[in-house]
Amino acid sequence: MGVVEFSIDKARKAQTRIARKVISEDRLPREVEFVAGVDVAYFEDWAFGAAAILDYKNLKVAETQTTIQKTKFPYVPTLFAFRELPVVVACIKELKIQPDVILVHGHGRAHPFRCGLACHLGVTLSKPTIGVASTKLIGDPKRSNGEVFLVHEGDIIGAVVHTLERAKPVYVSIGHMVSLKTAANIVKSCVLGNRIPEPIRVAHGVASKERKAKITH
Repeated sequence: MGVVEFSIDKARKAQTRIARKVISEDRLPREVEFVAGVDVAYFEDWAFGAAAILDYKNLKVAETQTTIQKTKFPYVPTLFAFRELPVVVACIKELKIQPDVILVHGHGRAHPFRCGLACHLGVTLSKPTIGVASTKLIGDPKRSNGEVFLVHEGDIIGAVVHTLERAKPVYVSIGHMVSLKTAANIVKSCVLGNRIPEPIRVAHGVASKERKAKITH
């Protein structure tokens, strides 16, 4: 299947509707048992989605899942979620262990339209999600009470989190059904000697492996 007809205007309207549905309060279980990381790799017009389920207490991998799909939407800046969402949703639905919270390699509220991939995914699945991005899309870092927040047009849209000393920070933002404070704490709890939280790091490795297998065959 080729790239479908894509209306930027319709996508923006959908983005606005989704942004209004985002819940920025904690709706997590009292005790988080499993945390997921999701990531997508690309080769030509193929998307390789990966999900990794980790035990939240010890960060050991409990399950991984991959899904391969032809990309249906073009790459449009700030509308990237429409390109990645189908393969990520398909991947999560294949999991035997359903996570209590999902870490998304991308943005949530820290997005020009307050609706990055983490928001799309959370609202679509009605699951708690957190955006964890390696680079800043918008906003300026501002320190307050010992924490560094990402501020855009007067709104706090994310947290600047240093997961390792002397390393660049990651940018954490609300996806759905989680507060920013809890999101930052969960991300910090998922660090295991790398700048990128372990669930996303594992998912990235799985997606990259699938991509390499496709290229070599």
